[in-house]
Amino acid sequence: MSTRMDASDDGMDRDGDDRRGGKGGRGPVRRKLLSDEIVAKIDYKNPQILRSFVTDRGKMIPRRISGASARQQRVISTAIRRARMLALLPFSVTGD
Repeated sequence: MSTRMDASDDGMDRDGDDRRGGKGGRGPVRRKLLSDEIVAKIDYKNPQILRSFVTDRGKMIPRRISGASARQQRVISTAIRRARMLALLPFSVTGD
């Protein structure tokens, strides 16, 4: 038995880096999908639904977080922009 740890035992190479690579071992990427029923309800005149796609700072939530497809995200962003022009949604939030 040697005092030196074998590199193959713990999955680490000689530099101490993980051999598996990837993104930190978070497992398989599962995309959240936004249903078409929700997108069908999206309208610039309905700010309650649009607020779920805007952060508390007034920024639009990106596709990778909301789970919307490219076409759905375009519908969402167009509705948010129209609601902002009619002052139904704020452009930004003032800090206290």
